[in-house]
Amino acid sequence: MKTNILTAAAVSFLTMTTFAQKDQVKNAEDAIEDKNFTEAKAQLKVAEANLSELNDKWQERFYLYKGKAYSSGNPTNEDVQTAAMAYAKAVELGNEDASAALTKMKNDLINSAIEDQGKEDYKSAADKLYTSYQISKQDTVYLYYAANNLVNAQEYGKAVEYLEELSDLGYDGSGKSYTAVNIETGEKENMGSKEQMDLMVKTGQYKDPKVEPIPSKKGEIASLVARIYINQEQYDKAIESIDAAKAANPNDVDLLLSEANMYYQMGEKEKAISILEEAGNMDKSNPGVYNNIGLMYAEIDNTEKAVESYKTALEIDSEYNEARINMVAAMLGEERALIDEMNNLGMSKKDNARYDELDAQRKDLYKKVLPYLEKAMEVDPENKEIVKTAMNLYTNLDQQEKADSLKDRL
Repeated sequence: MKTNILTAAAVSFLTMTTFAQKDQVKNAEDAIEDKNFTEAKAQLKVAEANLSELNDKWQERFYLYKGKAYSSGNPTNEDVQTAAMAYAKAVELGNEDASAALTKMKNDLINSAIEDQGKEDYKSAADKLYTSYQISKQDTVYLYYAANNLVNAQEYGKAVEYLEELSDLGYDGSGKSYTAVNIETGEKENMGSKEQMDLMVKTGQYKDPKVEPIPSKKGEIASLVARIYINQEQYDKAIESIDAAKAANPNDVDLLLSEANMYYQMGEKEKAISILEEAGNMDKSNPGVYNNIGLMYAEIDNTEKAVESYKTALEIDSEYNEARINMVAAMLGEERALIDEMNNLGMSKKDNARYDELDAQRKDLYKKVLPYLEKAMEVDPENKEIVKTAMNLYTNLDQQEKADSLKDRL
């Protein structure tokens, strides 16, 4: 008889506890509606102590409100992570509102991380990208980008942890991107999947759907690991990292580019060039390889070979404007010596004659460069630096009408 009384009392106590928890969840909902997020968090913290005693429907509500409470106001990165995990749990329990909120939160995190990168706040960008990865573990690319940002923030230990996690996951980075153009904004947006892309195009809000291959990032990852070791002056480990990646992927041109970049960072520019030329022989259809070869030659002041490499890149792809701009920079680099000599001349008749000679050479250089600049403006009309450079050359060549037209464009 006593046992029955005790059991009844225990049941009564549990029922009262459950009612109290439900009240706390409801109170949290009311506090959120009143924008009193501190109170909402306090109510939820009390309810969480005995959360397992609530049924699934109430647990679903608990996690939804927890997500809302921690993602509202001025959340810290830690708050956002807490909110994301709560929303994810609510989604597991079948809550559609949490699913939509989680998707929005992920997009907001990624956009905010991009803004942080622009402000060179790499640590904050890394935290947000890592949270994006935790929200959706299949999106390993965000873990990769988080590692990149940590390298830029010089947080090398954590960066290596992320890269090792990617390695354990067998991350390759290759795949396909599904994009479409937002008709209202004119911006190309990533749709995430073919199904989503097709669906959004059917709504009439998007057009120009495209499926494009995403190349492997193994070379970039090897380069990133090598860069970490180089920054730590652990050159043996850097070489070991690249060599291991090359052994596993002997025909990967990107790995050769990474190796060349590694030796370049180590100050071994001639070795870097020989590796780049090897890459050029391996893939004669890749303008980026020849562009990088040109950059290396420019670094060792071999302008002739640099220009030759840039021209090869443009023969492969005439729209590869990066090589064209680098070629213009290399050619105009010869101007410095002419100007220095002109500035050091005196006022004698002989010096004046030499000045005129050098000035003529400078103008001949401008005339050689202008066709490439004009083509660069045609390919990328929004690039202000190209326009400014062309405007200055026109002015120096007394082609004021052309200079004024570019000034109007600016």
